[in-house]
Amino acid sequence: MAKIFNVTGACIPTRHYMVDPKSRLEEIKRMVDAGDYFSINRGRQYGKTTTMRALTQYLKESYVVVSLDFQKMTSKDFMDECAFVNGLAREVGKAVRRFLDVSDLQKERLRELAVNRTDFFGLAELFECFSEWCDESQKPIVLLIDEVDTASNNQVFLDFLALLRAYYLDRDVTPTFQSVILAGVYDIRNLKRKIRQTETPLRQGLEAGYSNREKNASRWNAVDEEHKQNSPWNIAADFNVSMSFSADDIAGMLTLYEADYQTGMDIKVISGMLYDYTSGYPFLVSRLCKLMDETLPAAEPFKYKADAWTAEGVREAVKMLLSEKNTLFDSMFGKLNDYPEMKYKIFTLLFQGQPVTYNADDPAIDLLCMFGFVKEDRGTLQIANRIFETRLYNYFLARPNVREEEICRLASRDQNQFVQNGFLDMKHILKKFVEYFDDIYGNQNERFVEEDGRRYFMLFLKPVINGTGNYYVESRTRNQERTDLIVDYRGAQYIIEMKIYRGNAYNERGEKQLSDYLEHYHLQKGYMLSFNFNKKKKPGVSEIVLGDKLLIEAVV
Repeated sequence: MAKIFNVTGACIPTRHYMVDPKSRLEEIKRMVDAGDYFSINRGRQYGKTTTMRALTQYLKESYVVVSLDFQKMTSKDFMDECAFVNGLAREVGKAVRRFLDVSDLQKERLRELAVNRTDFFGLAELFECFSEWCDESQKPIVLLIDEVDTASNNQVFLDFLALLRAYYLDRDVTPTFQSVILAGVYDIRNLKRKIRQTETPLRQGLEAGYSNREKNASRWNAVDEEHKQNSPWNIAADFNVSMSFSADDIAGMLTLYEADYQTGMDIKVISGMLYDYTSGYPFLVSRLCKLMDETLPAAEPFKYKADAWTAEGVREAVKMLLSEKNTLFDSMFGKLNDYPEMKYKIFTLLFQGQPVTYNADDPAIDLLCMFGFVKEDRGTLQIANRIFETRLYNYFLARPNVREEEICRLASRDQNQFVQNGFLDMKHILKKFVEYFDDIYGNQNERFVEEDGRRYFMLFLKPVINGTGNYYVESRTRNQERTDLIVDYRGAQYIIEMKIYRGNAYNERGEKQLSDYLEHYHLQKGYMLSFNFNKKKKPGVSEIVLGDKLLIEAVV
């Protein structure tokens, strides 16, 4: 069976092209050897399950590894403590069924706990079984639980975590697991973020003396919130192992592919481009590779695999990825709609050029980082990768209250005149934007222009390049006064510096910065869009020669 690039479910080495996980597994094993309890929380489709499966195999020589997946437990298993003990004992029993390291007596005790339906058997009895097992085992036992945030009854799960904590703190006198590893999107130390907004099933102990369903729900929710605010998982060690792919990781995966297909690709260039667009987000890397491997060779001008594995092939795959619906994007926009405070932070970061300071105590920032939408960079927030950034720009620019903007309509009307011989006439685009912007928004105040000017230029540009080109903002130059927009269009790149005019000295520095940036991208021509609040300004487009670079500046 030929290998493929996988974007659904866990990766299997014999079936899928994969990044070599060895270095990450070595780092995680060092934590296990030290006896750490920790959680692996990353965004959706970040390779958590693949890592957990690989870790199970990597540890089995030194440990008895009990690997569980909470997705295999149903909502019925979380209804109450007895049901949870039955379900968990059942899953543990299945995991160790063929283990020679586990005695028949322990397997029989697990079977008994799995089928007994009386209240006599609870979490205390289950942990007593675990403790005896850990004491008897010739090898230390490691517990791995994947998809922990699918637990539908937070309280019974919190009780389980509380006992894990108690046994861990008492490990010098009571045998317990060598290490516990929990994996999921939500950081288990902040389980309060995983709030079920519908009524939580009532525990039997809270039902006594209450006949009114609403009073029951109100009382239970108050208790439930108290427990979420005091998560017992405060023993967890920090998990600082990078789950993102590096450019070298991607190159290693492409080397395996190249050995099978001999496309002649420049592995260093292609892996570098994939990393630049994705920042190593595993799903995005694999999805782009899958598009280049399976989809592009069937379409013009990429007749063969060798044509697809080129710089132009990467850009075409990016364009396809940005226009498709997939589970990762659906999850991202679903979360933004569920948490308006996150959406506001993203909007501010994208359009207003205002740096958002990283603050771990800000719930919205905590969520954005936890879901993998942003990353912390030298004390400020950055969108996690170019793909997310462009998709988010498209999302905000396509909202119904924006789509009908006059300037967007004018760009759509005139888009044919902005392309000459297959290439963008960026100078003409800037000229018409200055003209239309002055006509429509010329009487707006300075605050409007400063906060929304760049957004309106992107609104104007989007219908011109839509379906043919892509754009993204260079995060290294983004600030309140300057933003560099990079446009890819049919293999050509255009760099437009959008800035707030702060006087001639600042403007000259901006020209020098743009010239240096053009040198980095091996371009001779660049563009500047200045939002100038000086009443004596002269709106229009002019050309500036700086060394061997030509800068075309538009003033609004």
